[in-house]
Amino acid sequence: MGQALATVGSHLSGERLVLAGIHLAFAGALALAGPARAASPSAIDTPPVSLGATVEGIIVIAARPKEQTLIDRKVYTVTGDLQSGTATAAEVLNKVPSVDVDSDGNLSLRGDTNVTILVDGKPSAQFSGAAKGAGLLQFPAQDIERIEVMTNPPARYRAEGSSGVINIITRKNRAVGFSGTANASLGDQRRFLAAASGTWNTRRLALSGGVTLRQDAKTRIAATDRTASDPVTGQSVLSHQVIDEHFVRLLPQVKLGADYAVSDRLSASAAVSHREQTGTRYFTQTDRSGPAGASPTSGATRYSDGHEWSVDNGQSLRFDGKLAHPGETLSLSIQRSVSRERERYAYLNDFGLPAAPSTRDHLRLSFDFETTGVSLDYALPLSGDRGLKLGVDVEVQRNRFDDWGDTVDPVTGLAVNNPAITDHFRYRQRIETAYGEYQTPLGRWSLQAGLRLEEADVRTFQITGNVRGGQRYFRVYPSLNLDHPLWPGAKVTLSASRRITRPDPQALNPFTDSQDTRNLRAGNPNLRPQDTWSYELGYSGAYRRLTVGLTGYYRFNRDSVTDVTRVVSAEVVLATKANLPVSRAAGLELSASGKIFPQLSYNSSGNLFFNQIDAAALGFGGLKSTTGLNAKASLDWRPTASDTAQLSFSRTDRRLTPQGYVSATNQVNLGYQRRLWSHLSAVATVSDLFDGQRMVRVLDTTGLRDVYSRHQLGRVVYAGLSWTFGSTKKSKVGSFDYDQ
Repeated sequence: MGQALATVGSHLSGERLVLAGIHLAFAGALALAGPARAASPSAIDTPPVSLGATVEGIIVIAARPKEQTLIDRKVYTVTGDLQSGTATAAEVLNKVPSVDVDSDGNLSLRGDTNVTILVDGKPSAQFSGAAKGAGLLQFPAQDIERIEVMTNPPARYRAEGSSGVINIITRKNRAVGFSGTANASLGDQRRFLAAASGTWNTRRLALSGGVTLRQDAKTRIAATDRTASDPVTGQSVLSHQVIDEHFVRLLPQVKLGADYAVSDRLSASAAVSHREQTGTRYFTQTDRSGPAGASPTSGATRYSDGHEWSVDNGQSLRFDGKLAHPGETLSLSIQRSVSRERERYAYLNDFGLPAAPSTRDHLRLSFDFETTGVSLDYALPLSGDRGLKLGVDVEVQRNRFDDWGDTVDPVTGLAVNNPAITDHFRYRQRIETAYGEYQTPLGRWSLQAGLRLEEADVRTFQITGNVRGGQRYFRVYPSLNLDHPLWPGAKVTLSASRRITRPDPQALNPFTDSQDTRNLRAGNPNLRPQDTWSYELGYSGAYRRLTVGLTGYYRFNRDSVTDVTRVVSAEVVLATKANLPVSRAAGLELSASGKIFPQLSYNSSGNLFFNQIDAAALGFGGLKSTTGLNAKASLDWRPTASDTAQLSFSRTDRRLTPQGYVSATNQVNLGYQRRLWSHLSAVATVSDLFDGQRMVRVLDTTGLRDVYSRHQLGRVVYAGLSWTFGSTKKSKVGSFDYDQ
């Protein structure tokens, strides 16, 4: 990183630069904490007041609009969503325009699953790698205040994620004194939710905390119908597999935070969080296969009884110092997050065709993911609405994957290690970064331009096979955002950026996983990171009761990571990863919101998209393309001052893959809230009213046709009470800072 940072005038290595910055920050903090020296008037100075005059503070209270378009992002306030009291982050995000989340928590933005998820502007192990989907299904929606969507993020954010960044801003109660909320809900199938949170704020100290206990239950049925040609004999074989799967999970969570103003120029904040998931998972799997056009020649049933446990811990420490000039700040941030998973399963295998004795085996899965980051950020407002931001940061990720499997000897009853499902894999990634960002007016335009320099060092070690790998690379990521007001309430935006998507750690593991003997999986240690250039032009405007938005976008990708399935034998396939040389995405986003009449408002959005891929290098033909429409709509009806009803609909259209496609899905949600007293409300919600969480994935290539269908019984009913208590007096509120 030394050479990279030299390009911006530094002769220090990346590590030394960061350490020097940290030292400078602490030194500056100590200096600022002392007696303030004489300086020019600043934003915190108190103006002189003549004797006998009375000065009172002026408090302006205004509701933040549900949707805002800023120069570099769109902001969606979700606190008014009735589903947020009982839902998860996955369900709330699924209502945000251009964002789609499936039943497994897999998130996509404009159809691209390569999205970076941040919490209050910082990365978390909970939303990284293979744990991303599970993290969204565990994160309680009631902790979310708003969602920021950045498809071409500014330079101060990580370049990771080809489709952009989604920043989850958590709720922060700034009312003076003590206040809080408590709610409890009961659902069908043994579901329940109980939560309480509170804050205590003084002039210098703010304390906050919350506890949540949630139990969830899911039932999922998956079926695979496969026709494959044996690569040796050429014989065509039909296979049919059905898995009936059930989950019951308990999710407790605790979080604490503190903010302290050491002096008028120095403040410090700290936060810790602890979230667990524990529960049972069991399924029944039936397999049948035989020659095409004939009766099945083999059949077996596999019974699984399992237990799952996971924990996500996070700690953060931040210092903010105000320097000599008004608005000039220096911030030091240190954060660490750890995600751990432990799963164990016991299996019983019955063989009916041909008849054979039953067998037993066990599987234990272990996963540890640790992220540590240190960042130093400097901001300097300049005259004429200009501003400069500079920063450096270092992030280190460490992953441990340990899987053990055994079979039980039918004679002795002893467990014997099974090397086909025993794997130990290590992953370490270090990213060193420096960025600069400048904002200035250009006539009636506002310009935000930035440059981010990143050097990544990746090391892998597949212990079981003694295979080492890794790569090191340096890249420059420019970003540009402009907006231009047309008339009051209307503006045009223009943006471009370069992004990267690094392969998930497990995708680099070359071990062939044989947990499912008919569906093998393996990673690819030679995967390259995806490189993306993104461009867009947008318009937003408000006309009386109508707010509209229109955005055209184009993305060009090289080396995107995709799944490839190949036939191993007549009954067995191997799914692995490969780089897709070229792919393109373009589309037109449309949104409209407003009031039909005073008591009835609506929100609607759509993404009319075009995708094109070139899979010739993977052996699956040449150019393939598809078009579709992802759409969302909601109605918000307030018949009285005490009643609110909400209806929402979302549709995700068919997606293209190198070997086939993934079908469309639809979902409808309902919610109703009745205010019983000034601080007590009753809420009832129904998620997935028409049980629409059905997905079909089709692979259709030479020698293989595979149709995988999955139906998650998603209709969930909740009814409960919500109570707010404590002080409601608002403290002074400054200008909005969407980065904090």
